[in-house]
Amino acid sequence: MKKFIIIGIASITLALSSCSTSVVPLSGRKVTTFGVSAADLEQQAAIGYSQFLSDPKTKVINNSSDAQRVKRVGANIAAAVTRYMNANGYGEQIKNYKWEFNLIESPEINAWCMPGGKVAVYTGILKVTKDDAGLATVMGHEIAHAIALHSVERASDMLKAQLAGGVVGVATSGRSEGTQAVVNQLFGIGAQAGYILPNSRNQELEADRLGLSFMAMAGYNPQTAVAFWQRMAAASEGASKPPEFLSTHPTDQTRISRIQRYLPEAMKNYNGK
Repeated sequence: MKKFIIIGIASITLALSSCSTSVVPLSGRKVTTFGVSAADLEQQAAIGYSQFLSDPKTKVINNSSDAQRVKRVGANIAAAVTRYMNANGYGEQIKNYKWEFNLIESPEINAWCMPGGKVAVYTGILKVTKDDAGLATVMGHEIAHAIALHSVERASDMLKAQLAGGVVGVATSGRSEGTQAVVNQLFGIGAQAGYILPNSRNQELEADRLGLSFMAMAGYNPQTAVAFWQRMAAASEGASKPPEFLSTHPTDQTRISRIQRYLPEAMKNYNGK
């Protein structure tokens, strides 16, 4: 039994030895990942984004004022982010980014940015964004996820959890099936609640922080972000939500409180256009 556990731990140690460390712009947080290439994810994202846009179920809106607004605000933020990254030693990280911004017809209140700068905004969220500043809040936040390499970090986290789960399986291999099932279930819950979900919530808050500065660099007043997130909270009133420790996102109250804390930093990047 001990021999198998040692082999399992040795396998994890070997995998973790092939890791890389990067620093998140603005926040300065060090991120160590292994087994996942940012370049590979960017290539996969480009393929996935193209497939998404060409899917018959996806209705891309091109010739409307809202579609032009999405492209204009997105381009402004992308230009500001590119200037910042190049001026602060992060240019290599985005050298292969090919920014795209598309408006998708859907009632869903959602937006996202894939690695490599592939952005989609759903029409459902426009009733909450209201104006350019609100849209910049959303797009700045989503672009921040890509800039902070959150997709790479999440993929790495999942690999770590899977490897650790393998060790748990080895450690209980001599026990009854009932014992193994209970231990594996508890491990799964523990990994989600104690590691993966908190990391996801922290990434959301980090994206808020970076997004505020990115929208400010592009000339959008970051102070308007508070009102946007208040509207988002109002839009989800009555919806069933899990407790924060079991959620991938922070509570509305936590998010707004942190944004207010980040505003002084963001305002230093606002030129008041």
